[in-house]
Amino acid sequence: MRRNLLLLSVLLPLQGTALAVEPATDAAPGDLHGWCRSVTRAIPQIKPKTCLAAELKPVARSVNGRHIMVSEFKPARTASPRVLVVGGIHGDELTSVSIVFRWIELLQQPAGQVAQYEWRVIPVLNPDGLLAKRPTRVNARGVDLNRNFPTEDWSSEAPRYWQVSTRKDPRRFPGTQPVSEPESRWLHNEIKAFKPDVIISVHAPHDVLDFDGPPDVKPPARFGPLRLNRLGVYPGSLGNYGGLKEGIPVVTLELPHALEMPTEEDLAHVWRDMQDWLKVNLVDAKPAPPGRTTEPSVPLLQWSFPGRNVESSVPLFGSSR
Repeated sequence: MRRNLLLLSVLLPLQGTALAVEPATDAAPGDLHGWCRSVTRAIPQIKPKTCLAAELKPVARSVNGRHIMVSEFKPARTASPRVLVVGGIHGDELTSVSIVFRWIELLQQPAGQVAQYEWRVIPVLNPDGLLAKRPTRVNARGVDLNRNFPTEDWSSEAPRYWQVSTRKDPRRFPGTQPVSEPESRWLHNEIKAFKPDVIISVHAPHDVLDFDGPPDVKPPARFGPLRLNRLGVYPGSLGNYGGLKEGIPVVTLELPHALEMPTEEDLAHVWRDMQDWLKVNLVDAKPAPPGRTTEPSVPLLQWSFPGRNVESSVPLFGSSR
């Protein structure tokens, strides 16, 4: 106990560390235009009309008052498998936001296997980090949101890992207590309320596919060019919290670049392989409820945009996701 208090005493002086963040310009409740204007300026690959058409709604606010937005897609039938998608946990991983907007476009096409699931999609969990003068991994209080979830023994393991393994790397500061940040606290509560059957989390730039979850769920071997490489788990990470503590399969895509999107062909293959894996684990692996037969398989949604049409035991600590 005394050791834990000593560790926290080292962390406490850092708790008010703020970043040079642009003032929030989307402060009005429900101001989707302002929010999209800020995001598309930061990531020109996302077109304003794409953002405005994404049917986003504000659900929470960041440290600096920016909206955390969610897009929801609900199937006609009840008791559908639930998929939670999270992008932009780290504000300097711009492709993790861009690809989620691509997926939203695909989800808006009312056809295919994806229509059998209930989707809840968060394109940017860390808007303050994304919209800083120079985009940054941490939030406006200097906390790495992906080290701030309430994993087992967080109070001892998270400070120790930060001090010893990262040598007090400010980019990986876990905060002074779990879910201390409004962004991670909201997502924690959302997981409890939504009860997803699987969580898809997007990062960059390690160019791998990672998985954390119960042993009875087979990890995906690959999503497109991203091949499975189980990196290990970290104190306070979403994979550790969701996959190990809560028993929810967490698939983490580590895109190859933080600023440069994959090719259209690779994006199509990622989407196709993700849908194949979801079908096996969310539809085929579960018996139909009493009185209902399993719906016949339908073709996968095609990757289609204007001008484009392409078919579409773990160590405690690993690398530095």
